[in-house]
Amino acid sequence: MQQLARSPQTGSAQVLARFGVRLIVLTAFATFGSVGFGQSMVALLWMSILLSAVIGGVRREQPLASRLNHWDEVAAYGALCALLNALNPYL
Repeated sequence: MQQLARSPQTGSAQVLARFGVRLIVLTAFATFGSVGFGQSMVALLWMSILLSAVIGGVRREQPLASRLNHWDEVAAYGALCALLNALNPYL
């Protein structure tokens, strides 16, 4: 059986969709957190950073590949976490 080659756009679209769905789920869980939205979201983003880094390492994905992968999710979750830490007193 011949295996079909995946285009870079297909893989990147899947990563963007996965990121969006995870962000919606994280926001929903943080909304109902008992310690407040800001602290809950920061904790959930840290867990997402660690999970994505472990998966990227296990799959041996390249950090600066031509298509999006788990390492790009790590960078995006890290940026959101830093933003929320800066805005945390106001949330």
